[in-house]
Amino acid sequence: MFPSCYSKPSGNGGKKSSWAKLLLGVFIVYMLHTAWLLYSFLNNKPCDGGEHCISSYLTARPRLQLSVFTCLIPDNSQLNLALKIDPFNPQSLFERQVAVSVPEETRANGSLYAVVYVHKSGVSPLEDNKEVHYSAKLTTYFTAAGSEEDKRRTSHKPKSVSHWRPHLSIIMMSESFSFNKGGVPSDVRRFMRVSKNERQVTYLPLLLVNELSFRVRDLMEINRSSVQLPLTVSYEGISLRRFRFLVQLQDMIYSLRQFGFTEENIDEIKETLVGSNFYLLVLTAFITSLQLVCEFLALKNDISSWRGKSSMAGVSRKTALWRSLSTLLIFMHLLEETSLLVLVPIGLGAFVEVWKVFKVYKIKLQWKGLTQVNKMDDEEKKTVEYDTQVSRYLSYLVYPLCISGAIFSLAYLRQKCYFSWLLNTLVTGVYALCFLSMAPQLFINHKLKSVSHLQGAVLVYRGFNTLISDLCYAVSFYNPSLSLTSSHQLCCFRDEVFLLLYLYQRRKYGLKSRRRDSGAHSKKLKTQ
Repeated sequence: MFPSCYSKPSGNGGKKSSWAKLLLGVFIVYMLHTAWLLYSFLNNKPCDGGEHCISSYLTARPRLQLSVFTCLIPDNSQLNLALKIDPFNPQSLFERQVAVSVPEETRANGSLYAVVYVHKSGVSPLEDNKEVHYSAKLTTYFTAAGSEEDKRRTSHKPKSVSHWRPHLSIIMMSESFSFNKGGVPSDVRRFMRVSKNERQVTYLPLLLVNELSFRVRDLMEINRSSVQLPLTVSYEGISLRRFRFLVQLQDMIYSLRQFGFTEENIDEIKETLVGSNFYLLVLTAFITSLQLVCEFLALKNDISSWRGKSSMAGVSRKTALWRSLSTLLIFMHLLEETSLLVLVPIGLGAFVEVWKVFKVYKIKLQWKGLTQVNKMDDEEKKTVEYDTQVSRYLSYLVYPLCISGAIFSLAYLRQKCYFSWLLNTLVTGVYALCFLSMAPQLFINHKLKSVSHLQGAVLVYRGFNTLISDLCYAVSFYNPSLSLTSSHQLCCFRDEVFLLLYLYQRRKYGLKSRRRDSGAHSKKLKTQ
């Protein structure tokens, strides 16, 4: 959007540009396909009537019963009744607390299942030919968290212990919706059980156990003394649209587990998905995708421009070093505060900033382990001189603030983890002084009367990205479990301020720089 004034065309530029356009085109096609799926997902039209329709079993308002059984194996043998709701109203909403007897096999690090039946009232579910059931695990295996001494004593891996899941959330589609026989959605078809008679075809209630309500923090370890354990059984009747929405979310959670996401990371995603409105989630997904595109384009332009840099004239060393250290500190600080979805782009940005430090200081790593620092030309020496000058001025302000902030934070130190205190103090300093990191580069631009050494497209993409993030944060679009901290948002606001100042300096110095370059280029052509 704002290309660099002095960028030289390279032989591989066309290939890189074509690859970037190809990836961007694939992303746009994917977003259009997702939009079409969302439209078809929301546009559920009922069947008009006739022989080609499948009506709901709940339309006749049968007298139903809900029964919850526990068993060691999810089959029809050795069922122990845990809860009975008779009569059962599919439109109702309830929550019951029950005490479940834990078998000896489960207490010996075994498993236990819950089987939920919806069947005719007064009839055993095993004798009802129109019953529906759904099984879910009440236990899950987790690694026992022992002390540090136990971990040092044992060289083998910690043993996985069976844990109790104290919540069982049951949902059922209570909407009397008529489907077309040839238009049943695939996500509904796998839960549908059809009953046929001479007059019509009906589908039995669509039953599901909501796995999104499960949280790791609620788990209870099962031991030999756990004869009875509490279980909270909740039920809610939902619409077809919400039923399909929950099915899609549970499929996504299953895919995340297959990709190696931990349960803690999955819990953070669940917190965002469960308590949000559907349309708000769609908007959030669109904004997140737009931010990923901007971040990808910014990294792509940043890497390509720095790879082709042979002269570091006009580039502030102090700014590059500050950005690399600050991004690394922020990445280490956010490791325990936010999710993997946020850490991945921040980690990639930190890696690029460290690589740029090697480039700006002209440090090359050799196979022998030695480093070779190339010499600087006159323009680069002048840039270093300006950089040192403005850094000296900033030190008069930065050093007193850092020392006073460290003393202030040390006064409130309540624990013996000095590494955590040091990391928090450094990150607080980065957040507080993030705006000052722009000063050396802006001062060099002012002294050189040029902004040609900066990559304008990178600044535009990052400024636009942080602008979207700040706006969404201001109106609470994001859930706090996925969003960044307010101090980090304030630090990211630096890109927007830098973009505005860059545009001002570009307007002031850019035209003169382009004229000077075009004149020098024409003289060079005449000489040749």
